[in-house]
Amino acid sequence: MIEGLNKQFENRIRLGIMALLMVNDRVEFLTFKEELGLSDGNLASHMTALEKHEYIEVLKDFVGKKPRTRYSATKLGRKAFQEHIVALENLLKNMK
Repeated sequence: MIEGLNKQFENRIRLGIMALLMVNDRVEFLTFKEELGLSDGNLASHMTALEKHEYIEVLKDFVGKKPRTRYSATKLGRKAFQEHIVALENLLKNMK
């Protein structure tokens, strides 16, 4: 019944992170903080977990002299998240 669900996306924060990345090519750290209402440390720990599984990649550069950190979903991350969503949809269909 729960086959296909990805444990990495069970957490609401990681679900939110991936949802933002699925509709945007790149998202800045500050945008995630504001949209998801997270502290720096909380967001960073979830980003690290997703990066460890190669679901997201970190892009660091400078705007003038100010550092900027952005994230994007990898092909693997997009595929895993889409499979997770399909598994959730199937779970809901089977609950009827």
